[in-house]
Amino acid sequence: MKRRDIMRLAAIAAVLAASTALLPGKDALAQDKKWRIGFSQATTIEPWRAQFNKDIIAEAAKHPEVELIITDGEDKTEKQVADVENLIRQEVDALLISPKESAGLTGVVQQAIDAKIPVFVLDRNVETDQYTQFVGGDNKLIGRAAGEHAVELLGGKGKAEGNIVEIWGGMGTQPAHDRHDGFHEFTDKEPGIKHLLDQQSGDWKQDQAYNIMATALRNNEKIDLVYGHNDPMAYGAYLAAKDAGREKEIKFLGIDALPGEGVTWVNNGELTATFLYATPGAEGLRQAIKFLNGEKVEKTVTLDTMTITKENAAEIMKANGL
Repeated sequence: MKRRDIMRLAAIAAVLAASTALLPGKDALAQDKKWRIGFSQATTIEPWRAQFNKDIIAEAAKHPEVELIITDGEDKTEKQVADVENLIRQEVDALLISPKESAGLTGVVQQAIDAKIPVFVLDRNVETDQYTQFVGGDNKLIGRAAGEHAVELLGGKGKAEGNIVEIWGGMGTQPAHDRHDGFHEFTDKEPGIKHLLDQQSGDWKQDQAYNIMATALRNNEKIDLVYGHNDPMAYGAYLAAKDAGREKEIKFLGIDALPGEGVTWVNNGELTATFLYATPGAEGLRQAIKFLNGEKVEKTVTLDTMTITKENAAEIMKANGL
């Protein structure tokens, strides 16, 4: 079976697993719930999103007073807009949303705000600041950590040399731009570093990154480092390089650090490093409950990050039972 076929089967399995997790149980429909909280997820195809949902479902299980209603935007902006409109009609007590696209979801988020529903934006921002709270990682900070690490791998500050392939996430998402901008704050200061591609988007997907990297390998005799905006894309690039017999000459950096993905790939020596981008599901739900109970919440909650290399990957896997 070809690698790309394996990738597609893995993606389908992830969708089925995530969809099963979204099926409402009888308890979720009970009439004695105090708060009805809607969560609009952008997609469940990506493993990071599947983990996101697992985290928020696990947190909801700790709060018997909460009925959590989860919708899946199926990686389509128009579907996610319709989902949020439906949650507004249901008059949920709070709305949590992780937008597929910042601009595309701003209008319906504003509708929720106008309907006096407190809105908690998770992971990707929208183009308004009238929401109740934003919860997520600092993507620019993570990009800076990746850029600084790349410079060190290529020779150090003032001496770094090499050709870099950068594979973007979705071009319409602020995290992709922040991860790009933070990375370039370090690499652009190094005259010996050359960026080979101009805004090639893998849309956060492993198979698309594989194709981008396969083309880059055909067109460039020397590639020293790949920076993928998430781990699946970095791994897709690694698989393309491996199929071309060139993986040993290239460093691969990703972002997310899921124990079963990025951390495992680093531990296996397939990725050089990954940078933790924790899912905001559990914290977002905790913050919404806190607000509904009359407590004050901050406008922004920033989740911590860390750099994971071969030195600490095994320890993290062990802590997660892998």
